[in-house]
Amino acid sequence: MDEIQRIKQLRQELHEHNYRYYVLNQPTIGDQDFDFLMHELQNLEAKHPEMADPNSPTQRVGSDLNAEFTQVTHKYPMLSLANTYNEQDVADWYESVKKGLAGEDFEVCCEMKYDGLSISLTYVDGQLTQAVTRGDGVHGDDVTANVKTIRSIPLVLAAPAPADDLFATPSYPREFEIRGEILMPWAVFEKLNKEREEAEEPLFANPRNAASGTLKSQKSSLVASRQLDAYLYYLLGEELPADGHFENLEIARSWGFKISEGMKKVKTLQQIYDFINYWDTERKNLPVATDGIVLKVNSLRQQRALGFTAKSPRWAIAYKFKAERACTRLNEVTYQVGRTGAVTPVANMDPVQLAGTTVKRATLNNEDFIRSFDLHIGDYVYVEKGGEIIPKIVGVDIDQRPIIAQPVQFIKRCPECGTPLVRYEGEAAWYCPNDTGCPPQIKGRIEHFIARKAMNIDSLGPETIDDYYRQGLIRNVADLYEIDVQQINGDGSRTKSAQRIVNGIQKSKEVPFERVVFALGIRFVGETSARLLARHFKNIDALMNAGLEELQEIEGIGEVMAKSIITYFHDEKNLEIVNRLRAYGLQMELAEAQTPTSDILAGQSIVISGVFTHHSRDEYKAIIEQNGGKNVGSISNKTSFILAGENMGPSKLQKAEKLGIKIMSEDEFLSMLNL
Repeated sequence: MDEIQRIKQLRQELHEHNYRYYVLNQPTIGDQDFDFLMHELQNLEAKHPEMADPNSPTQRVGSDLNAEFTQVTHKYPMLSLANTYNEQDVADWYESVKKGLAGEDFEVCCEMKYDGLSISLTYVDGQLTQAVTRGDGVHGDDVTANVKTIRSIPLVLAAPAPADDLFATPSYPREFEIRGEILMPWAVFEKLNKEREEAEEPLFANPRNAASGTLKSQKSSLVASRQLDAYLYYLLGEELPADGHFENLEIARSWGFKISEGMKKVKTLQQIYDFINYWDTERKNLPVATDGIVLKVNSLRQQRALGFTAKSPRWAIAYKFKAERACTRLNEVTYQVGRTGAVTPVANMDPVQLAGTTVKRATLNNEDFIRSFDLHIGDYVYVEKGGEIIPKIVGVDIDQRPIIAQPVQFIKRCPECGTPLVRYEGEAAWYCPNDTGCPPQIKGRIEHFIARKAMNIDSLGPETIDDYYRQGLIRNVADLYEIDVQQINGDGSRTKSAQRIVNGIQKSKEVPFERVVFALGIRFVGETSARLLARHFKNIDALMNAGLEELQEIEGIGEVMAKSIITYFHDEKNLEIVNRLRAYGLQMELAEAQTPTSDILAGQSIVISGVFTHHSRDEYKAIIEQNGGKNVGSISNKTSFILAGENMGPSKLQKAEKLGIKIMSEDEFLSMLNL
C-alpha cells in the first residue's frame, strides 16, 4: 500500500475509533494504540502536504493562532422555545396542539433539555463545512475551527449505503443542518474549576458558562484541551429521510451523530407527565447538565400546520425543572469588592452536591439580606440554585443553631484596601469609596470601560486586563492609550494579536460622546443615564461643572446619582484621567448627528424587546432618542409602548398584556416615523 492510500485508510480508521470512543462509549482499541495511529497519520501528512484536509482527524488538536469570528446569517432562524415550570401549562399546550390539528391524532417526542451552548452544524457531501452559534437567532458566530476539536462531532460521515440496498439506513442528504448543544461534562467542569482555584483565577459559575467561554476562545488548541461534548437534537434540510422528528434523529444516530438516549415518543398527557417525573430524578445521574424537558410534536407535516407565533414555534414547549435545594452548614462569611465598590458578602459553607455541582459558596447579597435571615456562623442553611446557575441561601434551620453561634456582623472596612465603607441613602449595599486606589475597583472600571456598550475594545478581555495590571502596564483607563505593540508582544511571537489590541484601542477614539460618559464608570450612571447627561450638557466641560440642582432637573437623574457625578468630577485623579482621555483624542462632545431630529416621540418611554430585521437594537435605541423618545429597560405603567421584534420575551409579553400596554411591530414603528 502506498503512503497516499495509507493516509486515506488511517483517516477512515481514526474517524471510526473517535466515533466508538466519544459517541458510542465502546472503544475497540486502547489509548496507546490510538495515539500510535494518530502519530503515523501526522507523519505521513507532513510528508504529503498536497493531502491536506481540514477534516482530517489530526486537526482535532486545534491551533494556537488567534482567529476572529465572523458573523453568519442562519439559513433557518434559531428560535427560542416557550418555557414553563408547571404541568398545567404543559396541559394547556397539549390542548392547543390538539385544537390546532383539528382533533387529528399526533405523537409527542419527549427529549432532555441540555444546558449548554446552542450550535448549528452544516454538512455538505458528508463533510462538516460550518458550525455557527445561536447568536441572536438570526445571526451567529462562525466557530467551525473550534467545533472541529470536539471529538463527539463527526467531521466526515460514513459512506452512504448503496442505492440498491433496500434494508440499509437511508443515506444522508447532500446538504443538511443538524442542531444541538455544546456541553462541558460535570467531571471536566469540576477539574477545570479546581485548577483555576489553585491558580487563583476566577471560577466558572456553571458548565454552560464554561462551555460558552471555551467555545468562543480565540485559540482552538485551548478548546481542544477543555474536552467539550455535544448532543444533537434537531435535523433540518430540504430532503430529510422521514416525516417524524424522532425517526430522523434515530437515522442521524446511524450517520455517526451523538443523539440522546433519553428520547421517547408518547401520545397521552399522562405519558408526558411520567417522562417528566422520571427525568426530574434520573437526570442527576447524567454526565452533563440538564435543566428541563423539551416536548415537540413529532410529525414535521403537523409542525408546519401548527406554525409559529411571533416568538416561538406552536409545536414545541420547554418544561423547566424546579431548583434543587440542599441543607448545609455556614462556616464563614467573606466579602468581595465589585467594579462600583459595592461590597458583596459571600457565604462559605460545607460542600454539598446541588444540581450536579459541588457548592460551597453562595451570595448573601447585602447586609439587609443577612439580617432578614438573622444569620449566625454555624447555622444550617437551605441553599438553592436560582435557575440552576447561581447558588443562593433561601432559609435557615433555626432548630439546628448551635448555642454558642454568633450573629454575622457586616464588616466596616474594605477587605481589599482598608478604607471605611459607606452606605448611600436609598442603597442596600455598602461601598468602598476609594474608587481610584482599590485594586478590584480599578480593574473592574477598566473592564467596564472596554465593554461593548462602552468603548467596545473587543480585542481585550478581563484576563488580559488583569495581566496588564499585574505587569504595571495600566493603573487606570487612560493608560490603555499609551500601550504600544512592543510592550505587549511578549517574546515576539504575538505581533499580530498585539497589533490588533493596539488597533482596537485606537479605534475606540471614534466612539460617540454618550458612550464615553457611560464608559467613565461614574457610580450609579448607567447606559440610559449617560445618554441623558450627554444630550443635556452636550460636552464634557458642561457636565464637569454642573451643579446639584441642574443635574436633578434632568428627568431620570435623582439626588443620589447627581451627588455621585459631582463627587466623581471633584476628585483630582478622575479629572486627570478625563483630561488625558481628551488629549488622546476621545470624543468629548456630542456630535451634530446625535442631537434630536424630531419630537415625534417626545415624552414617550419605550421598551425594546426581541430580534429585529431592518435595524439592530442599538440602532433602534438611537432612532428613539433622535426623535425625542426615552429608552427604558423594564415595563411599567409609565411605558408608552413596546417596540417588539421576533422572539419577544414571554415575561415581557405577559406583563404588557396585564398592564394593557400597546405592542408595536417594527414596520409600524418605522411607518410612524416615516422611515
